[in-house]
Amino acid sequence: MPWLQALVYVLIAVVLAVVITAVTAFVVRRIARKKAWAGLLIKRARMSFRIFLLVLALWAAVQATDLDPGWREGLSHTFLVLSIASGTWLVCALAIFLEDLGLARYRIDVADNRHARRLRTQVLIIRRITVVAAVLLGIGAILLTFPGVSAAGASILASAGLISIIAGLAAQSTLANVFAGVQLAFSDAIRVDDVVIVETEWGRIEEITLTYVVVHLWDDRRMVLPSTYFTTTPFQNWTRKNSELMGSVEFDLDWRVQPDAMRDELHRVIEKTELWDHRVAILQVTDAVAGYVRIRILVTAVDAPTLFDLRCYVRESMVSWVQQVSPQTVPHARVELSETPLETDAPRTKTARSSTPPDALFSGDARSELRGSQFTGPVEVQNVTPDTPVDEP
Repeated sequence: MPWLQALVYVLIAVVLAVVITAVTAFVVRRIARKKAWAGLLIKRARMSFRIFLLVLALWAAVQATDLDPGWREGLSHTFLVLSIASGTWLVCALAIFLEDLGLARYRIDVADNRHARRLRTQVLIIRRITVVAAVLLGIGAILLTFPGVSAAGASILASAGLISIIAGLAAQSTLANVFAGVQLAFSDAIRVDDVVIVETEWGRIEEITLTYVVVHLWDDRRMVLPSTYFTTTPFQNWTRKNSELMGSVEFDLDWRVQPDAMRDELHRVIEKTELWDHRVAILQVTDAVAGYVRIRILVTAVDAPTLFDLRCYVRESMVSWVQQVSPQTVPHARVELSETPLETDAPRTKTARSSTPPDALFSGDARSELRGSQFTGPVEVQNVTPDTPVDEP
């Protein structure tokens, strides 16, 4: 009987597929004891390989039976579609395995990982492009197995121009993000784990896809931005070349502040912390207006999180020093109280006009005129007398 024969062939195909997968798994596991790549191969391609091998075995079993031609043709077409789908899955798994094999050579959990992060970003973008291309090719191959699709090919090609225009207009923003994602991967503008400032928010690049970028903010929020944002909008990348940063701590203090004593205290407290990288630690008076003296402290650290903690540490230490050691440094508001009448309240008297002309920067004397001519340039003036002929227009 044909169906009994088909059932026997199917059982033989299943047993054969199981035996082949078991032998292959045994060999690869033995290799995995000495080679790490074998274990990674098992993790990525084990299931897809088994399904692909089983589909091929069943397809061969159906082809070898004496079933009715109609049934056999239908089953063969079904297994052809399944083999293309499972083969596409296997190809994607092998591509991901090869990319993971390349990523394993470049670790990002080390101190100097800029090169590794750049390669990781590029490989992740290539992985997504590879998977999308393989899936599209698999879908196309499956569609070509149907006779109706081949017959409609001429009409589809005839209207390809109009369809491409409509699709281009409809997917303009999407395609722009896709091209922007590829540009980000290979232009080295941002990489995974880069520290950036976007939309006045401080965070770390967590994921880069073909259409969007995920920024892990400092307070554990996630900001999702389109890829075109990083190609059209200015942003700050704090770790593009290196991770070392310089930060400032500013104080508005009273005029009785002693910068030298405050500077000594800064060096004393900063030597006691491991947050400082021993590059820069300076204290300067950067302004002295409006009744206050502005003190600015510049310090450096190995990365942005360390710098944030270091600035907080320096600020707390200097505030404690001002309160305990130099309380006169605390800002004071000064008000002058006087019982003397104001000049506006006194009787107005006629004052003599001063013989000294008002000061002017660009006029008044020869030196000022020369200074003004350097900015405006000499202007030639033509004197016209009544006897001078004038050209008619």
